[in-house]
Amino acid sequence: MVDLMSHNTFGHLFRVTTWGESHGPSIGCVVDGCPPGIRFTEAELQLWLDKRKPGQSRFVTQRREDDLVRVLSGVMPDSDGTLVTTGTPISMLIENTDQRSKDYSEIARRYRPGHADFTYDVKYGIRDYRGGGRSSARETATRVAAGGLARKVLPGVTVRGALVQIGDRKIDRANWDWAETGNNPFFCPDAAMVPVWEEYLDAIRKAGSSVGAVIEVVAEGVPAGIGAPIYAKLDQDICANLMSINAVKGVEIGNGFGAASITGEENADEMRIGADGRPVFLSNNAGGILGGISTGQPIVARFAVKPTSSILNERRSVDADGNEVDVRTKGRHDPCVGIRAVPIGEAMVACALADHYLRDRGQTGRLD
Repeated sequence: MVDLMSHNTFGHLFRVTTWGESHGPSIGCVVDGCPPGIRFTEAELQLWLDKRKPGQSRFVTQRREDDLVRVLSGVMPDSDGTLVTTGTPISMLIENTDQRSKDYSEIARRYRPGHADFTYDVKYGIRDYRGGGRSSARETATRVAAGGLARKVLPGVTVRGALVQIGDRKIDRANWDWAETGNNPFFCPDAAMVPVWEEYLDAIRKAGSSVGAVIEVVAEGVPAGIGAPIYAKLDQDICANLMSINAVKGVEIGNGFGAASITGEENADEMRIGADGRPVFLSNNAGGILGGISTGQPIVARFAVKPTSSILNERRSVDADGNEVDVRTKGRHDPCVGIRAVPIGEAMVACALADHYLRDRGQTGRLD
């Protein structure tokens, strides 16, 4: 019962439990249910963590963390240095090395507008004001580590994410190029939008403010038939995983909310028989999932991230003693937290897919 009520675990067969706080000595996760015989290296996991770590450009928080992951259990080293999973719980640790708790001393009793300060205090009777504790996006580094392992569970599946909107500035989808996401600090697939976002965010940052964003995650190579109807839908769990990311306020699959403004003829993904004799879809408004089960098409998910609540401009609030106060949050914060949410979104989709892949294999006996 304790495990059911702690709410620090997600997944069913591929289960991830995260632990640690923003300003504690370290953060980490335990991945249980990973099949034995999966081969990987810490360097392979580090590639994903390096995409997320802070301080990489002027457009993100300047907190300096190397985010070096250490695998502590659940593996055996092979002769070539590769780690091989044993089927037992895999524990991973990331040290915190650049905390500045003094930056938060002024808000020890004050509730920051838009943050979880008030709700945490109401629920638990105590809150970690030093960067938010468990409510801090710092915790998501451990999810990225778990997502790197989840990718190893998925044969032939590619999970990629891109930033498609900052504030009211959207990319031109006609310019979409996945290769461009590695050429700029925004994970932007539209090269023409990069200088626009640079100018826009520079102004937001200098004003001491923040802005929201929309991220799109696409998973290709997912076989048809993964997922389950009604209460174990693949899109349901993808949405739950993405909504669990800090500051996320909306999630959609495929056409999403756009489906509300078109007709059934426009929305239905028509089908024909392909050259190999198998059914093919002529469009993908469903985002690769029908009835909670994958169609074999690319799975497309988008999520909206609100503006960072920690801003330099004063906001009206109250404190724990019942006084009305004005709050100005010091410290190092992201003018657009959506930028570093891209690799986090990738990781959460990968974890959902790994979990459903293992569940499908257990129920149906299919291996691919």
